[in-house]
Amino acid sequence: MKEEKQREILLKIDDLNVVYENDTETVHAVNGLSLTLGRKETLGLVGETGAGKTTTALSIMGLLPKKIGKCNSGTITFEGKNLLDMDQKELMGIRGEKISMIFQDPMTSLNPVLTVGEQVREALELHNEANRTKEEMEARVDEMFELVGISKERKQEYPHQFSGGMKQRVVIAMALACSPELLIADEPTTALDVTIQAQVLNMMTKLKEELGTSMIMITHDLGIVAETCDYVNVVYAGTVVESGTVEDIFEGEHHHPYTDGLFHSLPDLEKAQKRLTPIQGLIPDPTNLPKGCPFHPRCPQCMDVCREHEPQEVHLNTQTIRCHLYRQEEAQWSH
Repeated sequence: MKEEKQREILLKIDDLNVVYENDTETVHAVNGLSLTLGRKETLGLVGETGAGKTTTALSIMGLLPKKIGKCNSGTITFEGKNLLDMDQKELMGIRGEKISMIFQDPMTSLNPVLTVGEQVREALELHNEANRTKEEMEARVDEMFELVGISKERKQEYPHQFSGGMKQRVVIAMALACSPELLIADEPTTALDVTIQAQVLNMMTKLKEELGTSMIMITHDLGIVAETCDYVNVVYAGTVVESGTVEDIFEGEHHHPYTDGLFHSLPDLEKAQKRLTPIQGLIPDPTNLPKGCPFHPRCPQCMDVCREHEPQEVHLNTQTIRCHLYRQEEAQWSH
């Protein structure tokens, strides 16, 4: 049996449920999602668009849309404190300093009327716990630009003067300015071309190691997960259907049918593959989730019990799968 190494848990989400409500409907975006992240670890959240990955990140940051977004139940424990119990003033003290987020599109993450230097400096001014002088803050801004590979002479320029990849570097500098304990990267390379993607990912991995930052990498790209993550959570319809180490997910024998579907949707360069094998159907309507297992309408191994009863977690050493296929054999693999 493979033993899991001792972990110092930084973030723990337990049975989180998030809905978006308006006058006509309720969107069940996150449904009983649980995860853990240790210090200095990188956790990959993988799944199709609409799986609830970004909503989970916004819940951690306390940035759900006002009036319509609501955490109905669950806890988000960071450094021993439940973030959902904090008021906005307390969250403001954590957001940016302890937890930072890189959003999907750098084009819309930067203010077009402020220089990039002013935008990095703003994070330091909001969290000036060390009572830095203006000169010290300016030196820190210069340090962050050099750290992400941008000349400090360019800090007086505006976002429109930067390419997409350079904008993303500025956003990363903003997120890391206060040396946060946790960095949430929400598909940080989606808007970038492949060569720039590789540069940004390599830079983020290097910075994570230098600063000792924990990271949640939200993506639908399994290649990014294989390169950057220690642990992986596969998310479907707002819940984690499979979790484990990156070795469990990429080299293990046992998988949730959805995880298998994601892998079969990728081209295999070693085989003379004429067609991909995509997952049939569409992700379920979050306003009307199916009874039982949410994946059963698309699952090629669906059984009668899948249509009626929601599956419970099955633990296979360091791996967890939420699927009826494994329930009867759990004891066998546990020994």
